[in-house]
Amino acid sequence: MRRLNKFTVFAFAVALVSGACSNSSSPSGSTPSTVDHPPAQFVAGSCAKTPEPVPLLANARCGQLVVPVDRTKADGPTMRLAIAIIPSEMQPPTKEPIVFLQGGPGLDGIASPAVPSAVSLNHDRDLILFGQRGTQTSSTPLLCPEQDKFYAARVGLVYDAPATGELDAQAVKECRDRLAPTNDLAAYNSTESAYDLIDLRKALGLEKWAVFSHSYGTTLALIYVNMDGPAIAAVAYDGVTPPSVGGMAWTWPSARAAFDGVMQACEAQAACKDRYPGLSATFIRLVEQLEKNPATTTVDIPGHGATKVVIDGGTLLTWFVGMSGRLTAGIPAAIDELDHGNPQTVAMQYASGWVNTELSNATVATGLTLSIWCSEWVPFETPQASMDEAKKAFPDFPDSVLAQAPQLAFLREECAAWNVPKAADSVRNVTKSDIPSLVVTGSFDARTGPMWGEYIAKDLSHATVVVIPGWGHGVFLNPCGATVIASFFDDPGKPDTGCVGSVQIPDFTILPPRQ
Repeated sequence: MRRLNKFTVFAFAVALVSGACSNSSSPSGSTPSTVDHPPAQFVAGSCAKTPEPVPLLANARCGQLVVPVDRTKADGPTMRLAIAIIPSEMQPPTKEPIVFLQGGPGLDGIASPAVPSAVSLNHDRDLILFGQRGTQTSSTPLLCPEQDKFYAARVGLVYDAPATGELDAQAVKECRDRLAPTNDLAAYNSTESAYDLIDLRKALGLEKWAVFSHSYGTTLALIYVNMDGPAIAAVAYDGVTPPSVGGMAWTWPSARAAFDGVMQACEAQAACKDRYPGLSATFIRLVEQLEKNPATTTVDIPGHGATKVVIDGGTLLTWFVGMSGRLTAGIPAAIDELDHGNPQTVAMQYASGWVNTELSNATVATGLTLSIWCSEWVPFETPQASMDEAKKAFPDFPDSVLAQAPQLAFLREECAAWNVPKAADSVRNVTKSDIPSLVVTGSFDARTGPMWGEYIAKDLSHATVVVIPGWGHGVFLNPCGATVIASFFDDPGKPDTGCVGSVQIPDFTILPPRQ
């Protein structure tokens, strides 16, 4: 296994992994048994309708895969999954196709495909876009506008207050009450989706294909490798979410590593260090202060007008996780502005990601998100395990902040309302494989940090691990990252990683000193 890791900060991050993993062991168990069903059928047809145009679909061959809803039940209902095949530029294609597994969970692989735009991957092979069960383009989309509406309102609430958690759980219950009478919510899980992939490959008449996975898609890919490994020529994992440790605890090392990385990068740039001295201590102090006395402001969001925003300690941490690697250059200046009584920048950036419920409802199937997290993550981890990792990562944060993991506030309360059964133990199995693998992460990925790429790679005997300096979640969106990914699929045994060493962290934004 080869590693390209530019920053020593990740030595600290990898050390954190041992603690996180000890709290989420990998239970043994077999894949749930299934009953015989007729072979899945691919029915050619028009491409699925998407909220926004998807250029990749312009010349695609499209259709639907007809699969059982629940493979443990004979003669049960079926569902249809949208499929799009982007034809190879060269005809006939000379290499195995690549199937793309989108993240979330709940993002739609047809409506928002995780396909690098900076390179062409289909010069000599087809690309296969796969809309997972429960996503928008499937015949049974698990959309939760009730939850989207709550998320929009949450920006005006104290982020980690118990009352906010109660409203969160109520919104989840309303969605469940609407969907459960006509949908088997327990059938929307990673194991069934992995079987869907097997059915898709067979229905298309493919003996071999390659896999590209992003974010939650890496969870699905790791489970799929355990079930259909001989049919996979190569697999790329971008922003790893290991199913064997998925839960609240695994978020904390990612957030801490990105935090340290950004702060150290500011220290390394003279202009940032001079203008924003002691930035790390300032942020930690602000989290403590705002948790005691939240700041309230109003921002004008296009299309929504004046919007009330409350910033407490949990809000500030959530803002950082969202900004790291995406709008990193502005982080020091925004923290400094907040420290000097101007919360507008933080408030605007935080709220803009949540109030657009139309966009959220169109792209994220929150019901699918809950069915997966509530069966495959939450039942396998105790609250104490999550708190232990939180305190290791940020020992100075108040307990009320540490109780709500980044990205996953009040997830336990949500899952109590969603009420799906625990997944089989096999979903937590570690994946061991000799398939040629590429594991890529951004060094500032505060959601799925580089330590989790290292974690899975130790069991992948033919893995290349690459960390893109200064980048966040979604390496496929980075020009160098896209080049590495394309070179991997061209030559899985020897991807071209030459661009990594020349990637520079952008200069931080420096605002003029106050008068």
